[in-house]
Amino acid sequence: MNHERFQSIVKSIYAAVNELEKMFPGRPFTPDGHLVGSLGECLVADTYNLTLMSPSTKGYDAITKEGKKVEIKVTQSKRVAFRSCPEHTIIIKINNDGTFVEYFNGPGEIIWKTFSGKKLPKNGQYQISLNKVSKLYERVPLSKRIPKNT
Repeated sequence: MNHERFQSIVKSIYAAVNELEKMFPGRPFTPDGHLVGSLGECLVADTYNLTLMSPSTKGYDAITKEGKKVEIKVTQSKRVAFRSCPEHTIIIKINNDGTFVEYFNGPGEIIWKTFSGKKLPKNGQYQISLNKVSKLYERVPLSKRIPKNT
Protein backbone atom coordinates (compact mmCIF):
# COMPACT_ATOMS: atom_id res chain seq x y z
CA MET A 1 0.00 0.00 0.00
CA ASN A 2 1.14 3.54 -0.70
CA HIS A 3 1.20 5.03 2.85
CA GLU A 4 1.78 8.61 1.72
CA ARG A 5 -1.09 8.51 -0.80
CA PHE A 6 -3.46 7.01 1.79
CA GLN A 7 -2.64 9.73 4.33
CA SER A 8 -3.03 12.38 1.63
CA ILE A 9 -6.52 11.10 0.73
CA VAL A 10 -7.63 11.16 4.38
CA LYS A 11 -6.35 14.71 4.78
CA SER A 12 -8.18 15.77 1.60
CA ILE A 13 -11.48 14.41 2.99
CA TYR A 14 -11.06 16.57 6.09
CA ALA A 15 -9.94 19.56 4.01
CA ALA A 16 -13.18 19.26 1.99
CA VAL A 17 -15.20 19.10 5.22
CA ASN A 18 -13.47 22.26 6.52
CA GLU A 19 -14.12 24.06 3.23
CA LEU A 20 -17.82 23.10 3.22
CA GLU A 21 -18.21 24.30 6.81
CA LYS A 22 -16.69 27.67 5.82
CA MET A 23 -19.08 27.92 2.84
CA PHE A 24 -22.10 27.12 5.00
CA PRO A 25 -21.44 28.61 8.46
CA GLY A 26 -23.23 26.78 11.24
CA ARG A 27 -23.83 23.69 9.11
CA PRO A 28 -21.75 20.71 10.29
CA PHE A 29 -20.26 18.35 7.72
CA THR A 30 -18.46 16.21 10.27
CA PRO A 31 -17.73 12.74 8.94
CA ASP A 32 -19.28 10.17 11.26
CA GLY A 33 -20.49 6.64 11.56
CA HIS A 34 -18.95 4.07 9.25
CA LEU A 35 -16.73 6.61 7.51
CA VAL A 36 -14.95 7.69 10.69
CA GLY A 37 -14.69 4.13 12.00
CA SER A 38 -13.27 2.80 8.76
CA LEU A 39 -10.90 5.74 8.31
CA GLY A 40 -9.64 5.34 11.87
CA GLU A 41 -9.21 1.59 11.60
CA CYS A 42 -7.23 2.01 8.37
CA LEU A 43 -5.11 4.82 9.85
CA VAL A 44 -4.26 2.65 12.86
CA ALA A 45 -3.62 -0.48 10.77
CA ASP A 46 -1.30 1.51 8.51
CA THR A 47 0.50 3.26 11.38
CA TYR A 48 1.02 0.16 13.54
CA ASN A 49 1.43 -2.44 10.75
CA LEU A 50 -1.71 -4.37 11.69
CA THR A 51 -3.80 -6.70 9.54
CA LEU A 52 -7.44 -5.61 9.45
CA MET A 53 -10.13 -8.21 9.97
CA SER A 54 -13.48 -8.25 8.17
CA PRO A 55 -15.81 -5.47 9.33
CA SER A 56 -17.83 -6.38 12.44
CA THR A 57 -15.49 -9.16 13.57
CA LYS A 58 -16.65 -9.67 17.15
CA GLY A 59 -14.32 -8.22 19.77
CA TYR A 60 -11.45 -6.96 17.61
CA ASP A 61 -10.67 -5.12 14.40
CA ALA A 62 -7.11 -6.16 13.59
CA ILE A 63 -4.27 -8.47 14.54
CA THR A 64 -0.54 -7.99 14.96
CA LYS A 65 2.03 -10.16 13.17
CA GLU A 66 2.28 -12.12 16.43
CA GLY A 67 -1.49 -12.75 16.48
CA LYS A 68 -2.51 -10.27 19.20
CA LYS A 69 -6.14 -9.18 18.74
CA VAL A 70 -6.55 -5.41 18.67
CA GLU A 71 -9.77 -3.48 19.18
CA ILE A 72 -9.53 -0.06 17.50
CA LYS A 73 -11.64 2.76 18.92
CA VAL A 74 -11.99 5.93 16.90
CA THR A 75 -13.69 9.17 17.83
CA GLN A 76 -13.98 12.80 16.87
CA SER A 77 -15.56 13.68 20.20
CA LYS A 78 -14.53 13.15 23.83
CA ARG A 79 -15.70 9.58 24.50
CA VAL A 80 -15.47 5.99 23.30
CA ALA A 81 -17.62 2.95 24.12
CA PHE A 82 -16.91 -0.71 24.88
CA ARG A 83 -19.14 -3.81 24.74
CA SER A 84 -16.52 -6.26 25.99
CA CYS A 85 -12.95 -6.47 27.27
CA PRO A 86 -10.50 -6.45 24.35
CA GLU A 87 -7.15 -8.23 24.45
CA HIS A 88 -5.47 -4.99 23.33
CA THR A 89 -6.91 -1.64 22.38
CA ILE A 90 -5.74 1.41 20.50
CA ILE A 91 -7.86 4.54 20.90
CA ILE A 92 -7.42 7.52 18.61
CA LYS A 93 -9.11 10.83 17.98
CA ILE A 94 -9.09 12.06 14.39
CA ASN A 95 -8.28 15.75 14.11
CA ASN A 96 -10.06 18.05 11.68
CA ASP A 97 -7.01 17.99 9.39
CA GLY A 98 -7.08 14.19 8.98
CA THR A 99 -4.21 13.46 11.37
CA PHE A 100 -4.84 11.66 14.64
CA VAL A 101 -3.82 11.61 18.28
CA GLU A 102 -3.23 8.34 20.10
CA TYR A 103 -5.02 8.32 23.48
CA PHE A 104 -4.40 4.72 24.45
CA ASN A 105 -2.35 1.76 23.25
CA GLY A 106 -2.28 -1.13 25.69
CA PRO A 107 -4.03 -4.10 27.27
CA GLY A 108 -7.81 -3.73 27.15
CA GLU A 109 -8.24 -4.98 30.70
CA ILE A 110 -6.79 -1.70 32.01
CA ILE A 111 -9.82 0.15 30.64
CA TRP A 112 -12.32 -2.67 31.24
CA LYS A 113 -11.49 -2.71 34.97
CA THR A 114 -12.86 0.84 35.26
CA PHE A 115 -16.35 -0.53 34.51
CA SER A 116 -16.20 -3.08 37.34
CA GLY A 117 -19.24 -2.86 39.59
CA LYS A 118 -21.08 -0.50 37.25
CA LYS A 119 -24.50 -1.31 35.84
CA LEU A 120 -24.47 -2.08 32.12
CA PRO A 121 -26.18 0.77 30.24
CA LYS A 122 -29.34 -0.01 28.25
CA ASN A 123 -27.47 0.19 24.95
CA GLY A 124 -25.03 -2.51 26.14
CA GLN A 125 -21.99 -0.23 25.96
CA TYR A 126 -19.89 1.28 28.70
CA GLN A 127 -18.56 4.74 27.86
CA ILE A 128 -15.31 6.30 28.96
CA SER A 129 -13.92 9.77 28.38
CA LEU A 130 -10.70 10.42 26.51
CA ASN A 131 -9.53 12.34 29.58
CA LYS A 132 -9.82 9.22 31.72
CA VAL A 133 -8.34 7.04 28.98
CA SER A 134 -5.28 9.28 28.67
CA LYS A 135 -4.70 9.07 32.44
CA LEU A 136 -4.88 5.27 32.26
CA TYR A 137 -2.46 5.35 29.33
CA GLU A 138 0.22 6.94 31.51
CA ARG A 139 0.40 3.60 33.39
CA VAL A 140 1.02 1.48 30.28
CA PRO A 141 4.71 0.56 29.99
CA LEU A 142 6.32 0.84 26.55
CA SER A 143 6.72 -2.94 26.50
CA LYS A 144 2.90 -3.34 26.53
CA ARG A 145 2.32 -0.95 23.61
CA ILE A 146 2.22 -1.85 19.94
CA PRO A 147 5.00 0.15 18.26
CA LYS A 148 4.36 2.44 15.33
CA ASN A 149 5.93 1.69 11.94
CA THR A 150 9.37 3.18 11.61
